Amino acid sequence: MRGGQDPDSGPVAEVHAHDGAAPDRGHGIEAGAGPLAGVRVLELGSLIAGPFAGRQLADFGAEVIKIESPDRPDPMREWGRARIDGHTLWWSVQSRGKKCVTLDLKSPRGRELFLDLCREADVILENFRPGTLEKLGLSPDVLWQSNPGLIIARVSGYGQTGPDANKPGYASVAEARGGLRHLNGYPDQAPPRTGISLGDSLASLYALQGILLALYWRDAKGGTGQIVDVSLVESCFSLLESAVPDYAAAGVVPGPSGSGLKGIAPSNIFQSSDGKWVVIAANQDSVFVRLAAAMGVPQLASDPRYNNHASRGANQEELEQRIAEWAAGFNHGDLVACLDRHAVPNSTVSTIEDIFEDPQLRARGMLVEVPDEQLGAVVQPGVVPKLSRTSGGIAWNGPLVPGAHNGDVYAGLLNLSAEQLQDAKDEGAI
Repeated sequence: MRGGQDPDSGPVAEVHAHDGAAPDRGHGIEAGAGPLAGVRVLELGSLIAGPFAGRQLADFGAEVIKIESPDRPDPMREWGRARIDGHTLWWSVQSRGKKCVTLDLKSPRGRELFLDLCREADVILENFRPGTLEKLGLSPDVLWQSNPGLIIARVSGYGQTGPDANKPGYASVAEARGGLRHLNGYPDQAPPRTGISLGDSLASLYALQGILLALYWRDAKGGTGQIVDVSLVESCFSLLESAVPDYAAAGVVPGPSGSGLKGIAPSNIFQSSDGKWVVIAANQDSVFVRLAAAMGVPQLASDPRYNNHASRGANQEELEQRIAEWAAGFNHGDLVACLDRHAVPNSTVSTIEDIFEDPQLRARGMLVEVPDEQLGAVVQPGVVPKLSRTSGGIAWNGPLVPGAHNGDVYAGLLNLSAEQLQDAKDEGAI
């Protein structure tokens, strides 16, 4: 559900311009363009789980209308460590390409307007606690009376059913309940979390997948609207690889293994002479042959202790110590260059500062400068994935003012007159 990151974590820095190398400027998307052009999404909820899926839909041309309460806008507007002219920048990323309207779903007029919007929409995307829409008188059955083809994507901590359905859920909790946190860190330490709200983003990607599947079934197969039920816990649990069959068949309980994976060798981080960490992943037999050559000891690849996957796993500590001693003889640039010459998969462990200087990511359009009349420009992460014929893009930064598109949506889409708009505002509905 709503993001698991503390909104007050870290200092907030006021900035006025980006002083690094110029990012790409050529990745906008025109209205009505992209593979999802013509799909209209009503986004309810806040923060990451759900809205991140809305961002992906907007990147590929869907018309995403983000609905915020008139008196309680999305807290994401205040999250993030840096500000331009008083505005935090995470909002600009998370709500890019979206139209923002205000609407009070608790008021009779607000619910009426919402149902009018539903008649014009394809998808509802929400991340409320289960039962919230029902308490508002907006259950799926009510919504389908307005629009039988409506796809209702519901992102929550535990899903819409089950004994824990009504419990609040955050990314950090879901990562723990779903088994990811137990696998993180080192055996003799408390299990740490990742530095991002991974569970929220995972659930959003599953919501995106479910929405696209439901749209395909509706439009290509002659189906109707349906519910896409996404649980943060299940999204995390789904990544556990072989843990389920291994435990079911043999009672194996995997645990944390530090910077590598037990029995998978060599695949770990190694420190260079200048203190940088470099990941070397050479656990496949053919790749280990190339690593041995890079190290100047090609005979390692035929040594019975290391000549296949199982033997390297059995002698992992000894092998990785040998690689660590070799890697420490290079600065990180020379180490990476040597590994590259021998086609050994590797990477420096990058900070965001390193990423801004990464020629590969720049060549792929992964740093995009999006113009903004008030902010000047915001550097955004680029669009993923890259489609060869129907590429996506970033139409605009997240609108700075709640209700920035009230006129466009209520007058343009619902044909409300200026008088009707003012009446709705006077009633507190928008």
